[in-house]
Amino acid sequence: MWRSPLALVRDALRGQRTREKDLRNLVSNLPYEGLEKWKQPNRHFHSNAIKTTKYTLLLFIPMNLFEQFHRLANIYFVGLAILNFIPVVNAFQPEVALIPICVILSLTALKDAWEDFRRYQSDRKLNNTPCFIYSRKDKLFVERRWKDVQVGDFVKVFCNEIVSADLLLLHTSDPNGVCLIETANLDGETNLKQRRVVSGLCISDPEFKPESFNSIVVCERPNNSLNHFKCYVEKPDKDKVGAGIESLLLRGCTVRNTDHAVGFVVYAGHETKSMLNNNGSRYKRSKLERKLNIDVIFCVILLLSMCLVGALGHYLWLQALPSVPPYLVPNSNGHLDSPSLSGFYMFFTMIILLQVLIPISLYVSIELVKIGQIFFITNDIDLYDEETDSRMQCKALNITEDLGQIEYIFSDKTGTLTENKMVFRRCSIAGTEYPHKENAIRLAVIDEPDSEEEVIFNQRPRPLQTRWSLDTEDTNPEDTQRHYGSRRKSKGAGNAQSNVAFSSPLETEVIPDRKLLQQISRAESSSSSSSRKMDPYLDFFLALAICNTVVVSMATAQRQRASGFPRSCQTNNPLDSLSSLVRKAGSLCHILTSWKRKPKRTRTLSEDSVIEENHFNPPVKIERARDLKTDRAQTCSLHAPPQCDKPAATSDKLCYEAESPDEAALVYAAKAYGFTLLARTHDSVMVRLPSGQELVFEVLDTLTFDSNRKRMSVLVRHPITKEYVLYTKGADYAIMELLGTPYAEHLNGNQKNIVADTQHHLDYYAKDGLRTLCFTKKVVSDKAYESWSVNRQKALAAIDNREELIMDTAVQLETNLTLLGATGIEDRLQENVPDTIMALREAGIQVWVLTGDKPETAVNIGYACRLLEEEDLLINMSCKNKLACTSILDCTLEEVRRYANDPRNVDTSPNISLVIDGHTLAMALSSDLQDRFVDLAKRCRSVLCCRVTPLQKSRVVKVIREKLKVMTLAVGDGANDVNMIQAADIGIGISGQEGMQAVMASDFAISRFKHLKKLLLVHGHWCYTRLANMIIYFFYKNVAYVNLLFWYQFFCGFSGTTMIDYWLMIFFNLFFTSLPPIMFGIMDKDVSSEMLLGVPELYRTGQGAGEYKFSTFWLSMLDAFYQSLVCFFIPYLAYQDSDIDIFSFGTPLNTISLFTILLHLSIEIKAWTMVHWLIMLGSVGLYFTVTLVYSAICVTCNPPSNPYWILQSQMADPVFYLICIITTVVALLPRYMFHVLRNSIAPSPLVQARHLDRLEPSTRDQWIKEWRSFRGGGQVKHSELSTPPSPTLETPADIYP
Repeated sequence: MWRSPLALVRDALRGQRTREKDLRNLVSNLPYEGLEKWKQPNRHFHSNAIKTTKYTLLLFIPMNLFEQFHRLANIYFVGLAILNFIPVVNAFQPEVALIPICVILSLTALKDAWEDFRRYQSDRKLNNTPCFIYSRKDKLFVERRWKDVQVGDFVKVFCNEIVSADLLLLHTSDPNGVCLIETANLDGETNLKQRRVVSGLCISDPEFKPESFNSIVVCERPNNSLNHFKCYVEKPDKDKVGAGIESLLLRGCTVRNTDHAVGFVVYAGHETKSMLNNNGSRYKRSKLERKLNIDVIFCVILLLSMCLVGALGHYLWLQALPSVPPYLVPNSNGHLDSPSLSGFYMFFTMIILLQVLIPISLYVSIELVKIGQIFFITNDIDLYDEETDSRMQCKALNITEDLGQIEYIFSDKTGTLTENKMVFRRCSIAGTEYPHKENAIRLAVIDEPDSEEEVIFNQRPRPLQTRWSLDTEDTNPEDTQRHYGSRRKSKGAGNAQSNVAFSSPLETEVIPDRKLLQQISRAESSSSSSSRKMDPYLDFFLALAICNTVVVSMATAQRQRASGFPRSCQTNNPLDSLSSLVRKAGSLCHILTSWKRKPKRTRTLSEDSVIEENHFNPPVKIERARDLKTDRAQTCSLHAPPQCDKPAATSDKLCYEAESPDEAALVYAAKAYGFTLLARTHDSVMVRLPSGQELVFEVLDTLTFDSNRKRMSVLVRHPITKEYVLYTKGADYAIMELLGTPYAEHLNGNQKNIVADTQHHLDYYAKDGLRTLCFTKKVVSDKAYESWSVNRQKALAAIDNREELIMDTAVQLETNLTLLGATGIEDRLQENVPDTIMALREAGIQVWVLTGDKPETAVNIGYACRLLEEEDLLINMSCKNKLACTSILDCTLEEVRRYANDPRNVDTSPNISLVIDGHTLAMALSSDLQDRFVDLAKRCRSVLCCRVTPLQKSRVVKVIREKLKVMTLAVGDGANDVNMIQAADIGIGISGQEGMQAVMASDFAISRFKHLKKLLLVHGHWCYTRLANMIIYFFYKNVAYVNLLFWYQFFCGFSGTTMIDYWLMIFFNLFFTSLPPIMFGIMDKDVSSEMLLGVPELYRTGQGAGEYKFSTFWLSMLDAFYQSLVCFFIPYLAYQDSDIDIFSFGTPLNTISLFTILLHLSIEIKAWTMVHWLIMLGSVGLYFTVTLVYSAICVTCNPPSNPYWILQSQMADPVFYLICIITTVVALLPRYMFHVLRNSIAPSPLVQARHLDRLEPSTRDQWIKEWRSFRGGGQVKHSELSTPPSPTLETPADIYP
């Protein structure tokens, strides 16, 4: 149907206003199926088709040229090419001048076209992916394409299918209305997440009919927040039902372990959250590139000055002529231009002639060099992690050289310095502490020299013999020995067997504490039912099992993935035998029975084998007893093992999908004591008690964790007492204040003691480096719950300030809590973290750690990873008000300044370490204290920030970067580190266990913190020195060559004439001298990697101004001017008063320039390889081959003067060879002498390192070892240190002042 243009415009404007509204009213498309598009109610919103291409076929050339002309260099060279078409100012043939810029633009356009074509192919594949959309006409879901999906459609997604658009979940095949999804495509997290249908819509019918949905969906405007969604559904009776992110299936997610789900499309195409987060790669300008742009401006000034000299010289030359010479051709009118006008024209002619002074090929060469550097970095075997089968990733192609200039590193702790493998270590219940010594012994066995899971917090010598407290383990000595002999194999197998996060044996195995088991046994066997239900021990473990968001799945419910690995919680790791009483027998009765019989049993620990004497319960018998249970599964019991009617729910077959390793560790700990989490839905949770009884708790609400409250709660109805019970877990300081202060004065004496004792245990845990959590319980009255529930539903249905209202309702309920106990969880350091941090500090890099942990835990780990040293002066800033913060800052600064001003402390600084908490940090970063805090921080050797939020992390990085003008690097592994990573000059993500958000937001990605050492000290140093030297060489090369043309102008009346053929001039930069500097930038090694790792101080040469200095640049420019003078005037004097023609004079100049420029590079190359020789000799060979062929075939290429047979004639003349040799030697002699004298009289640290590199590897390693021991065991000293005497060195050498 035809519509007027005015109606189309009006409809488009209305659609724009509709899309910009804060709220959107969406209705079902089914009543309007088959109608024209302009009659559809949701027509104003985007369709689901996506387009990520930048160009179209017709507009590619103009759009690509427009984009390329954003680079000023391209505009400059195109402008000169156009200027060359003007007859009065042209210096070359106009067509010839176009060749270089056309080549550059064409290569870039081809690269852009290929990239865009790949994007087009990806879009087409995605848009044509099949999906199922409900059709009212067909009364069923019909197959369509993703591009056909519209807002308001009903889409059905099956198991293992990817969600096509953002869907509001209305129905699932699960009777409880739960849908499990995997968000790995969005945030990299492989653990399953629960989504549930919108509650209160009463559409749980197995045969869901979309026609019955006649409500209005009101949702917020699209945004890129993956964790927040505001929406409510308005029923026909005007009743509103709230919905949030827990009911939204995001585009790109994969449905798992759910047969099918039906959703209502709320956002489609480019308005989906995943597409709004798809911002592409970020462009960062490196520090070297910023310096390069300044030097390009200097070259422009130099070019204009030389052109001005040429214009003025041409004017003076014309003025000095006594008469008009015959070679000056008049214009079309028969008149000659005035000298002043000719001089003006000559200014532009000289710009065209000397344009190569601005290196057109430099930018392309830099890109090629960086691609080569990245290739070598990503393929470094030392940066490959065998355990995770991952290698170094580079996501930012243009800042590799910044890796060699880092001065400050800001690091997260959990998952970055540590493994993020949480191990349950200790707990405190009702004021009594249970140390779990048996479990500690198991972990000590795992602590092997080769193992990646190292016990680091208490690195004490292990005794050779340790008596096990539990003596009924069915461990086979041969299996244990096999484990020690093939530990590497077991690592790989463990990873390949399961896709479940946080499920390694280290995390899942817990040997119960004997004393605690007895306490639970007494509680379970209590005769009074009421006392059992009020027992704090039972409540504590119920809180561990219930208060979380762990998803339970069966080992048989495998995810269908391309990898095809079976999804199983069971592993073949022989360490399983160490906790086989819980894992195999499945009951606590064996443990309790074994306490009655205590045969002697010893275990000897050695590096090679484990010798066991097991006099009791052979493993074969236990396995046989288990095999006899064919029809029913054995359940956990404290007395007699009763039978269970659900064999599928045995604890061996359960898999726990946790969103964080803390939750997984706590659930596995509860399972070890018989409190097994069996199932979880959105409104219920099933737990099996040690007695075998299964309780189903009705989940009324889950108050999720947030960074403000620092806790989470679960409100349930107890299945026996029918009470409303609130279980809460959270950080100790967030929980303790909810009990009353100090230590809950309103509680009775016994409760006060429990709180005080628990706090004492928490402090001990923190000092031991453990992560602490508190658990509480609260019984909510019926009246209080009903009142609270009304407010909660209002908050959930709200659109404005929804998060604040929801948090207020959570805070309203979480008061007057009863403390149950606390847990201590160990997060172990990654391997080689202390060594890496020491090396980085020796390299002159200040390392800061920013963590959300409490100060005691952070300080302990700081000592363990050698961020803090025992001899450090530790400043602990924890202030409650700004006045105290100001006072501490002023006093500390005064002391540090007094120390620095003391003449006795010249060239030294105090070893100060600063520990500051988040509250104090917020005050220190205020505008009036910021400068003082930065002044103090830069004087500290290390800084540890505790209890900081993600926003504070990024704020710290920005303040230090902007105030101190230093190069910063941030490294983290989780979503809470993204802001910090993006705020730094370089962001590095670690692909750990918390998903891939940090990796996706980073510039580089590594799998281990230890890889940072080689990445910075070796590759960073190489990338920076290579690129800096290559850029300086490029400027030198162009100036040296262009100046030959400039000096010739003094002898041709500044007429813009050249003594070298145009084509040979173009080939000179395009072919003859292009590859050597690129090879130099990719492959040169000034110092070996072994030396750079052995002497980290060498990294300091790149910090600050580095090698690319103002002085270095201008020295190279002066050298280029000198060499050009020599290369021009020696041949000029040699051929003076001869009858050679212009090209016969220019050809030796061109040849000499080639030899000089290439030999100059040969002096700069530090490590020669076969590739260097091939490219250098190949460039010379290419020059002679091309020039000889060109001279032979070019008869009338450049009339009236032609280069025919010029080089052939020159090569037959001995004078040509003599001139080339003498001129090249004289030109390069000053640079060569400068290098000899500098390296002999005052060698730099890098020169000394190169001398050591020439020694035998064994001698060199011995020297490094002696030097490190001479420095005091690797301590970073700020005073000048000299090397120890060495038999291979005549004098001691200063490695770094």
